[in-house]
Amino acid sequence: MSGIGPLEPGEDTHAWDGRPPKAPRPAGRTRTALAAWHRRHRRITFALLAAAVLLAGGGYLHATRPQRPPERPERPRAEVPYPVQVADVTYLDGRTTPADAPPRSFSFAVLLSVTSGPPVTVTRVTQPYAGLSLTTEPQVPFQTKAGSAHKITITMHVTKCGKAPRNAALPFLDVTLRNARAMQVQSFILGPRYAQDLSRSLEVACSNRLR
Repeated sequence: MSGIGPLEPGEDTHAWDGRPPKAPRPAGRTRTALAAWHRRHRRITFALLAAAVLLAGGGYLHATRPQRPPERPERPRAEVPYPVQVADVTYLDGRTTPADAPPRSFSFAVLLSVTSGPPVTVTRVTQPYAGLSLTTEPQVPFQTKAGSAHKITITMHVTKCGKAPRNAALPFLDVTLRNARAMQVQSFILGPRYAQDLSRSLEVACSNRLR
């Protein structure tokens, strides 16, 4: 009998039954890797969502919290003035010499005034001539408050006529002043009237030429 019958499947071939071949199943390792990737992807997504929620919440709290009124800058404190800036000494007139003063002595009065700031204390009063010494009433130290004045009686004693000026042109007093800020020495020139009175008193004190 001759003719062509159905083909016999050859080696390493499969018979075709009209259905598409099935896809090969992934191996066990591939399935494990995919599952791990999904888990990691879920964790990353969750972390990003949590961060977004925190940022949104923080922005909301910042926007809704009560705002503080701006602080006013503090005014700088006024510095305490130096004592020489607020104190002044002026000449008043001659005074009667105290009865207990030594020979060749004479007295006069000055006025210490303080304009502002804390009280000013006079700790010392001196004069520049080697042949003279002086004392004050009230005795130093004494204090004068701002807005007031203090009358000071100064008694000078001629110790050596040869070292005392016979014609004092610009005599002055050195006054040591102290307040809460500093201690300073100020030379006060008391003017021509004081110079004339001082020269006249020295001439009278040394008229007997005692040395």
